[in-house]
Amino acid sequence: MLTLNATTRDKTGKHAGAALLKEGLMPAVVYGPKQEALSISLPVLPFKKILRDGGEASVITLTGLGKDMQVLIHDVDHDPVTSVPRHADLYAIEKGAKVEVAVPLAFIGESPAVKAGANLVKVMHELEIEADPANLPHEIEVDISKLASEGDQIHVSDIKLPHGVTLKVEGEEVVALIQAVAIEVEEETAAPDMDAIEVEGKGKAEEAGETEEAA
Repeated sequence: MLTLNATTRDKTGKHAGAALLKEGLMPAVVYGPKQEALSISLPVLPFKKILRDGGEASVITLTGLGKDMQVLIHDVDHDPVTSVPRHADLYAIEKGAKVEVAVPLAFIGESPAVKAGANLVKVMHELEIEADPANLPHEIEVDISKLASEGDQIHVSDIKLPHGVTLKVEGEEVVALIQAVAIEVEEETAAPDMDAIEVEGKGKAEEAGETEEAA
């Protein structure tokens, strides 16, 4: 079980957030269907580790708020320079209710078509699913070994889902496909017509001679 110790905070705004970050903390907000928006602070490093290892599909238990609260990471704002998370929106899970999340796709196996030199085009990188919080996977595997030739595709309906997980997208949507490698063909530069050049040259010479005689 993933756990973070949270504390409530009264001060909000950019300056308050900067002060927290100096202390190794980050501002966050928790909200949900039965949870009024609550401003809290979280330890940055443990939060960063959970985000890196589990992603936004991780169910986190917040302690230190009077009663334990299960949340999902809904949105994270990162520092554009350091990439350190500096604010998070957390969604409080309603007890007994299923949740909808976008889970990352992990492409496994070896495609014979790719091995032969074709391109694998990943159309999707995550999949919208619905599940009980206890059954939420960190990622969903997509086996590309069935992609044997140009034009082969994997659809959402081809993916084997974990127990208790249902799709929230249409089954015919394409997840990945095989595309031929584009070969650039250099255009041949037409060789100059030497006969035409000679004729043009003779014509100019004759014209010049006629001009001199007239003079």
